[in-house]
Amino acid sequence: MAKNNKPGPRKPGKLSVYLYIPNIIGYTRVFMNCYAFAICFSNKWLFCALYFISFVCDGVDGWCARKFNQVSTFGAVLDMVTDRISTACLLVILSQVYRPGMVFLSLLALDIASHWLQMYSTFLLGKVSHKDVKDSTNWLFKAYYGNRMFMAYCCVACEVLYITLFLLAKNDSEKLMDVLKASITEGSPISVLVGLSLFGWAIKQLVNVIQMKTAADICVLHDINKKARP
Repeated sequence: MAKNNKPGPRKPGKLSVYLYIPNIIGYTRVFMNCYAFAICFSNKWLFCALYFISFVCDGVDGWCARKFNQVSTFGAVLDMVTDRISTACLLVILSQVYRPGMVFLSLLALDIASHWLQMYSTFLLGKVSHKDVKDSTNWLFKAYYGNRMFMAYCCVACEVLYITLFLLAKNDSEKLMDVLKASITEGSPISVLVGLSLFGWAIKQLVNVIQMKTAADICVLHDINKKARP
C-alpha cells in the first residue's frame, strides 16, 4: 500500500506572526502613545486625540485578528501590555496635576495587580484567554467579560473620564473633588460626559477588585491542591 506523503499544513514562520495585521496595528499604537505622551503638556488636545485613537485601535486589532484568522498569543500580550502601560502613564500624569495624587496611584496599582493576577491564574487553569470566566460564580464578573458591549462601555468610560480630567486640569495642584463637583454641577455637556463616565468607571474598578480576589483565590487553591498530591 502506497504511503500518503501529502504534506500537512505549513506552519507560519516567526516573522509572519510578527507581521500579522493586528500586530502591526499594535506596534502603531505603541508609537502613537510614545509621541502622545511626549507632547502631553505642550499640546493637550492632540495628546487626547492620539491617546483615544490608540484606545479605539485596541478594538480594531481584535476585529482584524478574527477577520483574517490572525489571532496570536503574542498579539494578545502586546495588546494587554500596551493598554496597561498607556493607562498607567496617564494615571501617573493625573497624580501630578491633582491632589491627592495617591488616588490615581492607587488606581494604577489596582489596575496592574488585578490584570497580572488574572493572566497568571488563567495560565494555571490552562485557559486560552483571561476573558474566559464562564465558571465564575460572580454575576458582575461574568456580565463584564461575557458582554462585549458592556465591557466596551466600562473601558471607554474609564478612559474618557481620565482624558476629561486631564483636559480640565488648569494647573499642577488641582483638588480632585472640586473639579469633579464643578464639572458635574455646571450643567454643560461636559457634566453629562463626566456623569456617564463616572458610572462606567466605578463598575470597572469594582470588577478589578473582584478580578483580583478571584484570581488570588485560584492561585491559593492551586497551591493547596499541589501540596495535597501524594
